[in-house]
Amino acid sequence: MATTDPIAILLAQNRWATRNLLETCSSLPAAQFHQRFDMGPGSLHDTVTHILGAMRGWGDLLAGREQRPRLEGTERTPDELLQMLDELADDLEASARTHPVDEEVTGSRGERTYTFTRGGVLTHVLTHGMHHRAQCLNMLRQMGVEELPASAVVEWILMEDGATVS
Repeated sequence: MATTDPIAILLAQNRWATRNLLETCSSLPAAQFHQRFDMGPGSLHDTVTHILGAMRGWGDLLAGREQRPRLEGTERTPDELLQMLDELADDLEASARTHPVDEEVTGSRGERTYTFTRGGVLTHVLTHGMHHRAQCLNMLRQMGVEELPASAVVEWILMEDGATVS
């Protein structure tokens, strides 16, 4: 049966699309994975690291944990990032299942304190990834990669969630 809960759809699609992107990146030479572009965080490596860093930071807030150090600034291979993806996606899914989406969470950044609903945090972090994956698709296109990884929600629905086409 097809998934109907929007948060469950976004969680599954976020993991799937980021995995597809990283699997495409794993076939690139390291120089291309780190090639600089004038968009987003600046390279495939830095952009995917930023996506995972956001998942980790917001996941820490949702889990009620102390914020762990940022991921940005450390070089990792696509395979290392793939391993991190599973851990971080599992963590977000666990928080989404464990707590009601209308419950509030409070966190600080710098000298400011913010209070959000859990549903708002989940919506932000999952659409944030979509925004940056689009930048990665553009980078791959500029490198001449012909077969771009599937990433859209409708692609996930058609390829992974059992939608039917007549």
